[in-house]
This record gives sequence, structure tokens and C-alpha cells, in this order.
Amino acid sequence: MRLNRSIIKKLLAPALFATAFSASADIIQVTDMAGRKVSLDPDKIENIVLGEGRLTYSLALLDKQDPLGRVVGWKDDLIQYDPDAYRKYLKVFPKIADIENLGSPYTGDFSLEKIITLDTDLFILNLGNLLKAQESGLLTKLEKAGIKVVFVDFRQRPTQNTVPSLLMLGKVLNREKAANEFIDYYVEQMRLVNAVVLTKKPEERPVVFIDRAAGYNPDKCCSTFGAANLGRLVDEAGGINWGSRKFPGYSGNVNPEVIFSDKLDYIIGTGANWSEANPNTQAVLLGYEATQELAQTRLKALADRKGWPELEAVKSKHFYSIYHQFYNSPYHFIALQTFAKWFYPEDFKALDTEANFIELHDRFLPIDYSGVFWQKLK
Repeated sequence: MRLNRSIIKKLLAPALFATAFSASADIIQVTDMAGRKVSLDPDKIENIVLGEGRLTYSLALLDKQDPLGRVVGWKDDLIQYDPDAYRKYLKVFPKIADIENLGSPYTGDFSLEKIITLDTDLFILNLGNLLKAQESGLLTKLEKAGIKVVFVDFRQRPTQNTVPSLLMLGKVLNREKAANEFIDYYVEQMRLVNAVVLTKKPEERPVVFIDRAAGYNPDKCCSTFGAANLGRLVDEAGGINWGSRKFPGYSGNVNPEVIFSDKLDYIIGTGANWSEANPNTQAVLLGYEATQELAQTRLKALADRKGWPELEAVKSKHFYSIYHQFYNSPYHFIALQTFAKWFYPEDFKALDTEANFIELHDRFLPIDYSGVFWQKLK
């Protein structure tokens, strides 16, 4: 049985006052990705709530032995939209089945009272949801309840904010050594592409369209990225992201006729196992349980949509799909490397992206590698 946080504070108030001076030596201050200065004691972070379950990808890098051991609540997006990964973690850590599903922090189904009942010490949120957290009053309510909040960013500006996000989490969670070890590896992997791409002239770079969640809703097309997220990775991999030239901001919806009227050298859709969240989806079901055969079948079906076979990118077989969840993960360097190999196969002939992804699992993650995470139209 859990005691309410306010009751615990009243019971311990005298002791807390007596030890306040000595405890203050353990207080650290970090600046999160929203630019907020947050003071806390890492030794006192025992119960964590995740604004998104897919923050598991990041926590796993920091604590290979028990990445979710302190997580008491989360949004169920990992279960809904990446069930392959969830089942991988569930097999190794069966107790994660007991993590409370708290719904979205920004809607009416979210219970602040439940967060308090869980004795939450730390709430981790994605930077992209800062405005929602402010407008909903969530930040003010959590602050009044004495719950620390930090914002991370692996989605909006992944190439800029992944390293500082992990450094901050390493400090907050007392996992600095693990954070630094992965960051060294991450920088090394990013540089495998950067050094070559810097030599490419603008006229050499292909125009690339990202078809975001391609086929998720069979009758809907298309959404793409601006100069952020996977759009940014396209640019970093030596391509010219189509969306970056068309609109500002993170993402936008596009009329398919625009795609047919513009010259696109490469088309890359994103896919994941969304079949459980949306049984009617026609997306490429990439992930830990995916197979090459089904991935190719789904990719061919997307290429055969009305009007698409006439596109130059489809005719030349420069039509691909990549694991959607790279868009919100420190592992996005795998997507960067994959893009680079597609755009410049001769320059990156020796780069074995799959071997690097396997190495990432072996060295840093508590789950093993399996499945399919990208596919090229054959």
C-alpha cells in the first residue's frame, strides 16, 4: 500500500528540516531541453513517470540491467504503436506489465491524482509537447505537487538535442557513465556519414520525399517532414529533403498531386507494426517481428497505389521504407546511415548498417536484435 505524498511529507517534516543542510550538498541543477533549470537530488529519484512509453528507447541505454525498474506510469504508445519492442522488453522484464497506463498527459483522461498516488518523483516529457503541457496547466500542477519535470528531445531536433538530452538524463538518473559511453559511440557513428557528405555539392544531392506513416490510413496521403526529425536526417545524409523547401515547421500534409508534379529522386516511407492499433493499415510493418517477405509485399502494394507507378522514384526502384520509430529515438544514426547508403551506394559500400544496429543491441541494450527495419523495392 502506497502512502499519499502529502502525508509522507508531514510525517517526515521534522527529519527533513533537520537534515536539509546536509542533503543540499546532493542537490544538482540541470537545464532541460526546454531551457528550464531544474534542481533535484538524483539519489531521491525512485519513481518515474514517462510522458511517452517510447522513452524506453532512451532509458534502455542508461540502465541495461533494469531500464524500467523505476518507471511506475506511462502513456501506452509503446504498447500500441511498437508492440514488437514492448514484447521484447516484456520477455526480459515481466514486471513492466504492472506499469500504470496513465493515458495522455495533455487530455482529460490523465489523472494528476493518480500521479501523486504513485509517489512520482520525476516526470519525463518530450520537448514537442512543451506548449501542450503549459496550456493544459500540467506543469503548474506538477510543480505544486512537488514533482520534478524535465523535457528531453529526440524528435524535434535529433541531431542537436540527442547528446544534451542523454547527458541531462545521465545526471538526473545517476547514470552518467552509461550516458557518456553511448554518446561516444553515437558521435562516432554519426561521423561515419558526416565526413563523406560534406564533400557533396548541391547539384549532386538527390531530392527526397519522406512519406510519413505511409499507408497507416489506407485512404489517406500524405504527410511529410519539414526541416526537422527525419527531414533533418535526410539533409544530414546528403539528400535534399523536399519538405524543407516547401514549408516551415516540423511536418505538414501534402496533396498527392504535388508529389506527382515535382521531380522526386527518392521516396522513403516510414512503417512500423501498427496492425494492432489499426487492423486495416496497409503500412510496411517494420520492427522486431517483421519479415523480409511481408515487408516487400507491403512495399510493393504502396508502390502500386493509383498514379504511383508513374513516378520516377518508383520506376528506378528508389522507393523505400524505414522503421518509423527511428524518428523518436537516440538510434536515429541507423536511419542516417541507411539513407546515406541509399543515396551514395559507392561511397558507403563498406558501411554495414545492419552490423552496426546489431552492435548497438549487443553493447547497449538489454534486448537482442531481430526483425526488419528497412526495405528497398525490388
